[in-house]
Parts: sequence; C-alpha cells; structure tokens
Amino acid sequence: MAASERTALGPLVGAIDQGTSSSRFLVFNAKTAELLSHHQVEIQQKFPREGWVEQDPKEILNSVYECVERTCEKMKQLNINIANIRAIGVTNQRETTVVWDKTTGEPLYNAIVWLDLRTQSTVERLLKRIPGKNKTFSKFKTGLPLSTYFSAVKLRWLLDNVEEIRKAVEEKRAMFGTIDSWLIWSLTGGKNGGIHCTDVTNASRTMLFNIHSLEWDPELYGQAKNTYGTGCFLLCNTGQKSVFSEHGLITTIAYKMGRDKPVFYALEGSVAIAGAVVRWLRDNLGIARTSQEVEKLAADVGTSYGCYFVPAFSGLYAPYWEPSARGIICGLTQFTNKKHIAFAALEAVCFQTREILDAMNKDCGIPLSQLQVDGGMTNNKILMQLQSDILCIPVVKPSMPETTALGAAMAAGAAEGVGVWSLNPGDLTAVTCERFEPQINPEESEYRYARWKKAVMKSMGWETSDSPSNDLSSEVAGFLICHI
Repeated sequence: MAASERTALGPLVGAIDQGTSSSRFLVFNAKTAELLSHHQVEIQQKFPREGWVEQDPKEILNSVYECVERTCEKMKQLNINIANIRAIGVTNQRETTVVWDKTTGEPLYNAIVWLDLRTQSTVERLLKRIPGKNKTFSKFKTGLPLSTYFSAVKLRWLLDNVEEIRKAVEEKRAMFGTIDSWLIWSLTGGKNGGIHCTDVTNASRTMLFNIHSLEWDPELYGQAKNTYGTGCFLLCNTGQKSVFSEHGLITTIAYKMGRDKPVFYALEGSVAIAGAVVRWLRDNLGIARTSQEVEKLAADVGTSYGCYFVPAFSGLYAPYWEPSARGIICGLTQFTNKKHIAFAALEAVCFQTREILDAMNKDCGIPLSQLQVDGGMTNNKILMQLQSDILCIPVVKPSMPETTALGAAMAAGAAEGVGVWSLNPGDLTAVTCERFEPQINPEESEYRYARWKKAVMKSMGWETSDSPSNDLSSEVAGFLICHI
C-alpha cells in the first residue's frame, strides 16, 4: 500500500480484546474490514491455592495501555493517521469479577477469574436454601444454572471473605464489575469521573440480571459460533426469542445493537479448558516450548494410541455442570509418549465441542450442517481437521481469525453517534474461508467419542468442598491418571 493510500484510508475503528491469556488492541478499516495494525501482550494467571485462579486488575489495565501505545506506534510507522480512529469497541473475558475503590481507583482484591472454583462451598450453601436443591432455580430469569462459573457467587465470596471489601461496601466506596466495566471506568477517567457501565451481554453472565426485562433483578441474591481461546464457547443465535435448554446449555444475550434496538438471544455451551490445555502442556508439564511445538508433536504421531485426556481442571461446564470433576488421562500404556498426550489434548478440545454441538442440535431440532470457527486456536490446522473428523461435518475457518475483535469494532463503528461502519448485508466485505472436510469414517468417529465419554464419567465425583485443603493428598488429588 502506497503512503498516499495509507493516509486516505478514511475512518478507522479500534477494538480492545481482553482475554484470559492476553490483551490485544486491533485497528480496522471501517470501509473494508481490513486489519491494519495490532499488538498483543500475554498476561499472568495466579494460582494461590488449588482451584483458585486470579489475575491482577492493574496488570490487565496496563497491558491494555501497552497494546494501545504499541499499536499506535506501528500505525505511525505505516504513515496511518491515528486521529482517524473514530471509536473503540471492547470484547472481554466474561464472568471474571473485579471490585475496586472508586475514591482511589485501586482494586480491593485480585480479579477472580471465571475458571476459579473457590466458590463451590458457596454454591453448595446456597443450594441448601433452595427447595429441592434445584440448581436451575434461577434459569428462567437469568438463563443460567447456579454455578461457580458466574459472577454473583464470586461477589458473594468476596463479601464473605475480604474485610477490605466489606468495609468499602459499608462506606459506599466499592465498585463491582466484570472486566469490561473495570477497563471502561479506568479508561474514561477512573476516580476522576470514570464511567461505570456494562452492556447486556456481560450483565447477562453475572446471575444478577433478568434477561427478559433487561434489568438488574432485586430478587436474585437480594442479600448480597465457536470461539477457541483459553476456553471454548459455542453459540447458536436463536433470534429475538429466548430458548431454554433441556440438555445442559445456557440461555444468554447475544447482542443488542442500540438503546432502542431489539435484543437477540443465543444458546451457549461453555468449555472451561481449550487453549488452556496447550498452555498447561507447555508451562506445567514442559513437554513443549511453544504452542506451535504442541501442534508439531501431535502431527508427528497422528493418533493418541488409545490415550484420552479430560482436562477438567476447573470441573466440567456444559453440558454436565459438574464442579466435582477433575482432569484425568486414561488409556496409558508403556508405548504412550508425549506426542500421544499432545494429540489427546487437542482431541479433547474437539470431543468437548462435539458434546456441546450434540446438545445444541437436540435443543434446536435442526442439526448444523457445518461449524464456523474463530479464535487463536483455529491457526492449528491439526486441531481444525480433528474437529471436522469428530463432528462428521465441515469446519469453516475465516482467513482472518480475529472475528471476535472484528465484531466489537463493527459494533462500535455502527454505534449511534459514530455511524462509520455499515452493517447492511450488501455493504459487508466478503470473507474468504478455509474449509476442513471429515477424513475418517463416521464409525471410527463414534468409537473414539464413546471412549471419550467413558473417560468423562471417570473424571466425575473426584473432589468435594469438604475435602482436606492443607494435606499433601489434596495438592495432588486434582489430577488423576487411570486406565480404562
């Protein structure tokens, strides 16, 4: 692109993509949807106890600042005028909970990440107060089952266990929010008039928001596409009607494109551990130095050789909602090596997606003919081919995998008062895609899937909230290796 062309790009739109593993800032051309520049910073996860997952809210915020600064520097080097950025959208890890002091701008505790399991005893205590211990008692208001996954029980734990937060609440200094709220408040002034807000899609994941009235519900705890990233999230747009699952999925808000626009709903299946299993192989087991090396190990062997990996590090999410599950590797023999385990780890992501897709097909009544995918893990071609083989349908990957950030940019560019990005179908740029077709017969796929489900059953009931927390057995109990 010539320098004159770069300076005449027209309106640009940015997107902050704040995920569990990293933060990114991306800038798109609002006319062509071309990605012009971006920067990514990996962020640290803290594991202070077994089952606990935390992040430093200040580190998250600073990583966003760094991404914005580096991206703007790259744009200047490309002779692109950053003054043409008309709006910035935000897409973020959901459910992760932050409480901060509005007078100092400082977090009052680390962010409790959506993967965190410390609230299991809180969930069990709340269940005892519900007639019939019905885990789905709030589902018709929130679309969500009672689970450690969602923000309300994390907030309840913080109120019960962190004196500094209790005191801040009493003194009306405390602010609560998911990551989008923390970032927007900080980026719009913080303690000097920052805007404390969220949107209906993040609000719908707190267990405090009525997805029908689109309001915070005073009765909920009155006392107090498939995206492959750290986790894996498969959504099916159900239009303006909220559909309640009978097969373990949740009902959530997909989007609302303006104050006076209709709300659209989706069925969603959530897998806790997807890309995180590759990171675990790299950082915890040390069997590879990079994520790309894990892909190469799997490609070299081309089979798990009967080894099955259930990465239930944070219990099982959809469709089981079983917090007592823990990770297991089954079917080990003397022949098994790190290449087979790498293959089994990638296969596990695909099996979990298959379970959610099966549930979605039952709820919707119309089986999907193909699966559209996005996210960082879609760069792994072994994974994409495995996914097609296990689902027995084609998997379609766009040439530009960052469609989550692109969606946030499109929504920001089309917002009222901005209006630089047209969402009319005729104005949208065609997206080139790569297509993966099934390469194994359905009988083999069903056999492997059945073995996987057998392994899943063995992972359940492994942990309880009254398990000893300070002896050696509890430190190693979170990971079981067994033979089937």
